[in-house]
Amino acid sequence: MGTVGTAFQSLLDEELKAVTETGLYESREAFLSDAVETLFAARPDLREAVACALYARGVFSLGRAAEWSRLSIDGIKEALYRREISREAPESASDVEAMALETMKVAGRSAS
Repeated sequence: MGTVGTAFQSLLDEELKAVTETGLYESREAFLSDAVETLFAARPDLREAVACALYARGVFSLGRAAEWSRLSIDGIKEALYRREISREAPESASDVEAMALETMKVAGRSAS
């Protein structure tokens, strides 16, 4: 890391230390979690991109990527397609069932 990078890291460390000293957050991790969630709320495009990346890495199933990104199943499929991320791995039976139940919920129909 260069001098600028080191200086930035040092300032960031000091800022994060000061955040916990305010007493507004229990820990650095609590603050970072809130900051990241706030950023994702403000940037749905970033939330979508991260969901697609996590799907591509196998961290998220299709259903979980849709839920986390706050997109519909069709919406996440379109996002994956735009990013040229293939959907080779089939979803589990529980994922398919969850997607079907969510689709029925969105359509205003109850599961019988």
